[in-house]
Amino acid sequence: MPLHKGADKATKRSYSVNPFYGEADPIGGMAAEPPRDALPEGPMTPHAAYQFVHDELMLDGNSRLNLATFVTTWMEPQAGVLMAECADKNMIDKDEYPRTAELEKRCVRMLAELWHAPDPASVVGCSTTGSSEACMLAGMAFKRRWALANAGRYPSADARPNLVMGANVQVCWEKFCTFWEVEARQVPMEGERFHLDPGAAAALCDENTIGVVAVLGSTFDGSYEPVADVCAALNTLQERTGLDIPVHVDGASGAMVAPFLDEGLVWDFRLPRVASVNTSGHKYGLVYPGVGWALWRDRSALPEELVFRVNYLGGDMPTFALNFSRPGAQVAAQYYTFLRLGREGYRAVQQNSRDVATRLARHIEDMGDFRLLTRGDELPVFAFTTADSVTRYDVFDVSRRLRERGWLVPAYTFPPDREDLSVLRIVCRNGFSHDLADLFLEDLRSLLPELRRQPGPLGRPEAVATAFHH
Repeated sequence: MPLHKGADKATKRSYSVNPFYGEADPIGGMAAEPPRDALPEGPMTPHAAYQFVHDELMLDGNSRLNLATFVTTWMEPQAGVLMAECADKNMIDKDEYPRTAELEKRCVRMLAELWHAPDPASVVGCSTTGSSEACMLAGMAFKRRWALANAGRYPSADARPNLVMGANVQVCWEKFCTFWEVEARQVPMEGERFHLDPGAAAALCDENTIGVVAVLGSTFDGSYEPVADVCAALNTLQERTGLDIPVHVDGASGAMVAPFLDEGLVWDFRLPRVASVNTSGHKYGLVYPGVGWALWRDRSALPEELVFRVNYLGGDMPTFALNFSRPGAQVAAQYYTFLRLGREGYRAVQQNSRDVATRLARHIEDMGDFRLLTRGDELPVFAFTTADSVTRYDVFDVSRRLRERGWLVPAYTFPPDREDLSVLRIVCRNGFSHDLADLFLEDLRSLLPELRRQPGPLGRPEAVATAFHH
């Protein structure tokens, strides 16, 4: 979550009051202007409080036009009603809300079957607030298994644990390594290879490697990492050295796409070396944020000592999560979506998103000003940069101008050793239709003549003011 500084004393002021909000009641009405940065002295009417918050939130962007985010921005009205009915249920209080707990178990079993667990009944799993928490849990399990296998050596200085990953991993993995004092060994990008190289990953492993992370659907460009090839390289490593390195698949997005659209791709529990998998229910799981899922192949992959049991809410509740109290609404919504769509429904929704992505990518390439890095044919996500012939503007100028039309398309540089490469990325989600894609193309085309007349790139966005028009 972002950090927020306290209010500047020089800018502290109260809200201005719209006369239409006023009421005769000086206590419950709007006789006084409420402060912005301190608690008001007394209450106000519900509709006045609502109107204040509602009006300020109008200045947020339109989430449906946000082509940067992977999270779900549209669900059916019935799902919204169901979530409202479950918003006051504490997910951790499984004794008081046993049916909500049962829905969580069913979702875990459904995912275990979807990801080809050899014995779905033996899979251990839980819901989380998102993939970031799920990745933290997977990393914790890796580290504890390594520590148990190396009892007596850790925490000596020469036995510091390390985790191998590509430089393209989501920031949660860097957080995990920092928070849990694990060395992050990252395989850098090279040339047109934008994710993990199996041979390079195996070469970084040693007796202190707790695991290797493979990403099914890179945040940077939407491509799948070669999970099976990574496992094969680690199999060869074990034959040569005896090192048995487990793999975690960060399937934040791809684990809810590949099972439906790429059924022949082997990346999941069919690979014996894959110890755990996570996904984001609130991404291509098609549920509003925030819900994620973490699954382990069997109980041996998740040390029992990491599971805590509490009884002070009533009953015996095993829990393995960083958070404690959280609403059951998202879990109920995930189960609703699984029931509502089934395999064929998910396949249709994800195929439509991929069709939008590949078509949009093709039309952007045909404009001549851009070069595609990916085409949206794995995740419905693609990255592109300006063509070599384009010198008067850059991707940051394009992002800035699209923002003026209401479209949020991120521009950013790639990780080491390709920091020289700056790209734009478009995420096509359920709700971003062919019609919306056509409107986006119209806006992008209309901007190009003016961008081509610029004397040169205006520079990174932090150096240039930009406006967001709704």
